[in-house]
Amino acid sequence: MSYKTILVHVDKSKHSAERVKLAAAIALNEDAHLIGAAPTGVSRYIYQAGMLGDGAGFTAHLEAHMEVLRQQGKEALQEFEKTVQRMGVNSFESHLVDDEAGAGVSLQAHYSDLVVIGQTDLEDPSPATLPDFPEYVVINSGRPVMIVPYAGQFDTVGKRVLVAWDASTSATRAVTAAIPLLKRADIVEVLVFNADDQGDAHGEQPGADIALYLARHNIRVNVVRQKSKIDIGNALLSAATDFASDLIVMGGYGHTRFREILLGGVTRTVLESMTVPVLMAH
Repeated sequence: MSYKTILVHVDKSKHSAERVKLAAAIALNEDAHLIGAAPTGVSRYIYQAGMLGDGAGFTAHLEAHMEVLRQQGKEALQEFEKTVQRMGVNSFESHLVDDEAGAGVSLQAHYSDLVVIGQTDLEDPSPATLPDFPEYVVINSGRPVMIVPYAGQFDTVGKRVLVAWDASTSATRAVTAAIPLLKRADIVEVLVFNADDQGDAHGEQPGADIALYLARHNIRVNVVRQKSKIDIGNALLSAATDFASDLIVMGGYGHTRFREILLGGVTRTVLESMTVPVLMAH
């Protein structure tokens, strides 16, 4: 089991370089093909133009604006190519995507094993990226998504992994999708919160079954059971600090209602306050 195609979101933001380097490092470890996708956001403006009319002056202004967006995407992809070539990635390609980032990346993700994107930074907005971008991709891509925090540098990711395990379908998908990374880890901590409150979901020994499953993949694993009286999202982030974890693996909980994303509390807390990369699956 390995990743053969990795997709990374590329843009002109100051955080793009960090996630490109992270995606490239994973591609090198996995001998994977790396795709850089740069959404332009043009589709949003085409839709707005249809709503507002097609006067000659307005159309000319719109076309000029869209060309600027496409040029920014092309420049971002040029930086992507320089970075991955410098790092020694042999198999890669660049896609300029005339769509907003959520829809464009989610569609490209259908043909990838892993998607690498960034946490929303409201102080560094992009015309192609809506604030709900990470959660939209997690819910709609159908693929595991690694979200990179906007603050910090991540020279090593996946050496010390924290798995948030609640025996749910989403957590199961996340753990299975993360196996190529977990096999390279020095240690994987499987963390089970408040198992006594979850009925029979965990079996007689909470965490034991998933630990055995991972051990059969030659993954070094340890089970930690904790009771938490604070909200689980903050307890999880606190545990990641205590364990010096450099990656969290967890299920992503939520659903869509039109474009509105309705998230579970733990997912929302982690997406807002993450300090290390998080691999989520829905």
